[in-house]
Amino acid sequence: MLPATLSDSYSGLARALAPEAVLVIGALLVLGFDLFAGKRQSGPRAAVSALIGIAALAGAAWLTACAGPSGFALQRALDIDKLAVGARLGAYALSAFTLLLLPGSSRLRHPAEYVAIILFATVGFSLMAAANNLLLGFLAIELASLSLYILVGFDKTRPDSAEAGLKYFLFGGTSAAFMLFGFSLLYGLAGTIDLTSLGFMLRDSFSPVVLVALVMVLVGFGFKVAAVPFHLWAPDAYQGAPSSAAALVASASKLAGFAFFLRLLWPGLHSLAGDAAALPLAAGWMPVVAVLSLGSLFVGNLGALAQTNVRRLLAYSAIAHAGVMLLGIIARGGVGPLFYYAATYGLATVGAFGVVSVIERDAPCQKLTDLAGLWKRSPLLALTLFVFVLSLAGVPPLAGFFGKFAVFAAVLKLNGLGGPAGWLAILAIAFSAVALYYYLAILKQALVAGPAKDAKRIPVRRCPRSPWCSAPRCFGPRCVSLDSLAIVEPWISTGGDISISEGRTLRFAQSRKPFAFS
Repeated sequence: MLPATLSDSYSGLARALAPEAVLVIGALLVLGFDLFAGKRQSGPRAAVSALIGIAALAGAAWLTACAGPSGFALQRALDIDKLAVGARLGAYALSAFTLLLLPGSSRLRHPAEYVAIILFATVGFSLMAAANNLLLGFLAIELASLSLYILVGFDKTRPDSAEAGLKYFLFGGTSAAFMLFGFSLLYGLAGTIDLTSLGFMLRDSFSPVVLVALVMVLVGFGFKVAAVPFHLWAPDAYQGAPSSAAALVASASKLAGFAFFLRLLWPGLHSLAGDAAALPLAAGWMPVVAVLSLGSLFVGNLGALAQTNVRRLLAYSAIAHAGVMLLGIIARGGVGPLFYYAATYGLATVGAFGVVSVIERDAPCQKLTDLAGLWKRSPLLALTLFVFVLSLAGVPPLAGFFGKFAVFAAVLKLNGLGGPAGWLAILAIAFSAVALYYYLAILKQALVAGPAKDAKRIPVRRCPRSPWCSAPRCFGPRCVSLDSLAIVEPWISTGGDISISEGRTLRFAQSRKPFAFS
């Protein structure tokens, strides 16, 4: 018997899509406010726009939390389960933090449009988190992607921003074509676009056409998450984008993307998973994802070692973290470790870009040497950067350490060191030690090196051009606190499970059979 759905009534459908509706209304309010108050000074204009945007995100989060996991909706195209609720709340929070990092008015000529596009991107993230349908998932991904292309190229004062937006658009469009081709092949083979039905229809039907479909889907997925060898857009996009846009690409985008592809690969294509835990490898998408993970860990960490640009370093770091998240997909250790890792990584990344954003109010912050003497110029900023960077590096007792521990432990539980997955986990641990070197290079400049002669102090209590006084004052310390408290997050449990939906539960840890449907 299938679980109860919400699609039988308009009230149920309205409740399922209420968060997205609030976000769209918030975006329209921002644009309406700017239409009638666009001739005013740019400072209050940006502040009010950001205030409306954060209010819309808070409303969407409140509706999501109050509704909780409520089953299927919209003809089973939406699956409002615990994973969807958690990913939605995480995306709303990360988008709200991004709004706190709005660039100064000298670089952001149209703040209302910028805020509205962030809200539209968040609508895409929200739908991605709950999509249980190939078509809805693709449309959600493209809605978010189109918004991100615009945000990356939004800074008209810098030519490299336009270049970054163009490269991101070209790579993103290519990945969309690959993904849509893969989805169309899956639909042709299974005759359905429902993810739950897809898994049953494709069981025991491994054929060359299925293999092509899997390759197309994984190529598109690799582009979206910047996994090697589809990562070439990431360093340029991170370098040229406004800091807040780069933070959104690196945090909420990845959290929602991994939530959708986790649902696509496990419930949807679980019969084509294969096996990467023991030799000989069984054909399927798991060995391919393991190879993508290994390549991302290798290129991301070694590439970051050679960087002298802080944004490009964070981009290669994001590639390496994508490798760890791919490892979490094949872990079968439950949704918890991967979700926890993606959420804490997103929070730390937004915080690191937040520090860069505040420094860039008065001076460029591209090279590592631009961080020199930060502890003298602004002790609070230096402390904030210290916590976020160490969390990215996975240093205990910060949340990043427990996220990595949860993912690696889940992978090692598969078959210990008796298979490729176990050795891949060991390599990932070794690469984490390598990553510590380039993260310490950031902190060396910020905490050890002396400031340049003409370097000025960075005020953190007053910022007339920022909508919220200053990011460190309103955002930084709170994130430090959140990052510290995140170590007690209950979802870190490596052996637990998270109910994907009522009557359909993911159980990875205790059984080699990853899913039990009822």
